[in-house]
Amino acid sequence: MTTRPTGKLAYLSEPERVEMREYEVPEPDPGAVLTEVEQANVCGSELHIWRGHHPEVKEGVLGHEVLCRVSELGAGVETDYAGEPIAAGDLIAPAYYVTCQRCHSCQRGQFNLCQNAYENWSKPPEEPPHFHGTFATHYVVHPDQYFYKVPEGLDPSIAAGANCALSQMLYGLDEIGVEYGDTVVVQGAGGLGLNTVAIAQERGAETIVIEGIDGRIDRARAFGADHVIDFREYDTVEARAERVRELTGGVGADVGVEVAGVPDAFAEGIDLVRDGGRYLEVGNVSPGQTTEFDPGSLTRAALTIEAVVRYQPWYLKRALRFLERNAEKYPYEDLVDARFDLEDVDEALAESDSRGVTRAALRPTTPE
Repeated sequence: MTTRPTGKLAYLSEPERVEMREYEVPEPDPGAVLTEVEQANVCGSELHIWRGHHPEVKEGVLGHEVLCRVSELGAGVETDYAGEPIAAGDLIAPAYYVTCQRCHSCQRGQFNLCQNAYENWSKPPEEPPHFHGTFATHYVVHPDQYFYKVPEGLDPSIAAGANCALSQMLYGLDEIGVEYGDTVVVQGAGGLGLNTVAIAQERGAETIVIEGIDGRIDRARAFGADHVIDFREYDTVEARAERVRELTGGVGADVGVEVAGVPDAFAEGIDLVRDGGRYLEVGNVSPGQTTEFDPGSLTRAALTIEAVVRYQPWYLKRALRFLERNAEKYPYEDLVDARFDLEDVDEALAESDSRGVTRAALRPTTPE
């Protein structure tokens, strides 16, 4: 009988309590893919889960933003979801959720809202196949879970961010309709915000970033932000809104994008956008955290608000193509500004939560 290797994973047993566990690495089921994790990034959503604020995930194996190397293919798997031949040793980027194709959302083509999206995500580690999250040495890509081969020549450390932040914002900016000549105000310059700036720049839009942390301000400028509003200098909603109007000929931005993950940012957003403008809500993902809001101001300004969660899974392929074309144009290599060993996951989460780093990466070492 052939002995299977073992692997390690980071298990969130309760808020802010992470345990390292070790399990035998399973053979992939038909339609599944067994991978080794090359790099897993700490996303803002991971921090919501870690703090206990996620509405659905309260415990389980952590991690979703990832780059993987194929170890074994389950029966029937010959290509990725774009029809590219796939083999052991190939680098892939998987969507972090499944699309069941049977629920009422999938039946309406809203695969990003699949009612079974998290069926295989962040489960307890003792449940086979154990490696449900990407803060681990291995990761199982399940049937009905989109994945794409990474283009040759694309820096793997850059490709690791494609399956969450970049895919999310490509989809969100399509939904809200960012066009050539628009002015886009971006609330927050973390991973989501920096990707928003790059995408908007490529579409010919002018960008204004609101941020108050020196390192993030520097990165926003490096990514090409046309203007930065430091909220330590403009320290009230009124002052920031007035500055946006000054930068937009007195009318306000065409599009607002909330990626700060702070409820008060949403309430502020309607003051930053012109009458008839559009507002994209992405960052606030934890129900129960509230803010005062003036619906009359929304109505009087006739704003369009679009809230987006996840992305249509084929946007992951578009994200990889975007990076293939633009990775050298924008400093994506600096987007991950701290690297940790998998065993140091607690430190990576704490540093990310304090905003001491923009994006932390975990690099696991597979046991001998």
